Amino acid sequence: MKELFNSEFRMQNCGNTNNNSTTNHQPLTTNHHKRNMKKQKRVLAVHDISCFGRCSLTVALPIISALGIETSVLPTAVLSTHTGGFSGFTYRDLTCDLVPVLKHWDTLNLTFDAIYSGFLGSFEQIEIVKSLIESYKKKDKDTLVIVDPVMADNGELYKVFPKSFPLGMKSLCSVADIIIPNMTEACLLTDTPYAKPPYTEEFIKTLLNKLAKIGAKKIVLTGVAFNNEELGTACYDAESGVTQYAMSKLIDGFYHGTGDCFGSALTATLVKGKSLSWAARAAVDFTVDAIVRTKDAETDIRFGVNFEEGLKDFAILCT
Repeated sequence: MKELFNSEFRMQNCGNTNNNSTTNHQPLTTNHHKRNMKKQKRVLAVHDISCFGRCSLTVALPIISALGIETSVLPTAVLSTHTGGFSGFTYRDLTCDLVPVLKHWDTLNLTFDAIYSGFLGSFEQIEIVKSLIESYKKKDKDTLVIVDPVMADNGELYKVFPKSFPLGMKSLCSVADIIIPNMTEACLLTDTPYAKPPYTEEFIKTLLNKLAKIGAKKIVLTGVAFNNEELGTACYDAESGVTQYAMSKLIDGFYHGTGDCFGSALTATLVKGKSLSWAARAAVDFTVDAIVRTKDAETDIRFGVNFEEGLKDFAILCT
């Protein structure tokens, strides 16, 4: 890279016989603009990375970055593809790399405006993430901690986890500011028997109250349905006691990576200073648009949803 720039500089000055001449470069940013620029926000995303199939970090990194947020990553595992619908995938656990990475970061005196965690493959990884949250909260008490307790769906715990895993995830949720479980995960976290939709509003509010008792004061519950035509989220602020809903038309089918798409969009909008209800509404719409785009194109659902073509409009909306 250094040689490239040196070559370009020599080409620009080729044929100039005046050794004392200089090239005047106009700054890309005016001084007035510099004075009015705000410090760029920085988010740490702690997820696995699937080399193919849009989910986890391959979703979080572009979505959060699209809003002008510096996005650092801490990969918990590397997979050739995600595990939904694929067979023969490779999996490399990165637990042994997490602590050395964090120790190096300690020498850089880093801070984060938000920490957003997703899939964690073991109790050990949960403890490491809890420790890093504590560490960065000490540096900056305003660091926003968002935990997506990825471990279950459709009434069942993922097969890669032991039955005791919800207890570990519950301990992580206790140190979060915001948690974003789906209905299955919410039931596992609160020892509530899982029920298929549609739900009553009383059931949802009771579940939200149970979740708030774990520790996080703000809950965004996904997979909420009061009928067979709409699906969405319930946002609960434990301090105000207010519950708000962001619903959308139900789309038939199961699309991989939509939870990560929603969580990443929610995180990005919250870091940009939007309210929880506004962020949830925007994240729902962004995710639904990605699903519709994917369905209309008849894309293999294993490949994830086409969120990329919606990033420009999403960024404009959140400006």
